[in-house]
Amino acid sequence: MKHISEQNNFVFLLFSLVLFLLLGAVVEQMQTDMGQLVVTSSTVVMLAVGIWSFKESKHWFLAGLGILAAIIVVVVIGFILESAGLRYIHLLLMLVFFIWTTWLAARQVLFTGTIDDNKIVGAICIYLLLGMIWTIMYLLIAQAVPDAFNGLQQAPWYDNFSELSYYSFVTLTTLGYGDISPKLPIPQFLAYMEAVVGVLYIAILVASLIGVRMSNRSSND
Repeated sequence: MKHISEQNNFVFLLFSLVLFLLLGAVVEQMQTDMGQLVVTSSTVVMLAVGIWSFKESKHWFLAGLGILAAIIVVVVIGFILESAGLRYIHLLLMLVFFIWTTWLAARQVLFTGTIDDNKIVGAICIYLLLGMIWTIMYLLIAQAVPDAFNGLQQAPWYDNFSELSYYSFVTLTTLGYGDISPKLPIPQFLAYMEAVVGVLYIAILVASLIGVRMSNRSSND
């Protein structure tokens, strides 16, 4: 595997996020009960590689066998938590992981060096990670309150993962198709806050980063 550095890590991260969402939809379409756990666990490892590995040279972890071993460990932990009925703990750990990953990505994008193409891609990654953070929060609510959402069947979180990911990104982009909608006050609050964050993020942060990048290019020319 090509060494992941601060100049290309967000390309790898973006690929991992898009692949994660695609595989989640494929697994749900095929209706495999525990497939989402494998997909989720695998992606946790890939995201960790993409966002954390650029700080140090970790050749053992970037090697194929190292990634495979890490995936197996995370999958086993996920199965243990689910078998023990600790799915809330599992979801909370995933929520903490996505928040921490978003923070690390934001630090690299906003607070290190000049704006380059990799950081523009990083801003896109942060946008997708925001959608994933809200997805996990929606999953927690759907597990705790069976009728929190209209158009969503009560099921284990990994069976609803793709549907609530879809709902999260539809809300983040303010499309609002309406096939799934929040019924109770807390999910309604999360929904409109996600819409506000999505609009402000695109309008302010991404536009500013692209503007600074183009200004730097003009200055160099």
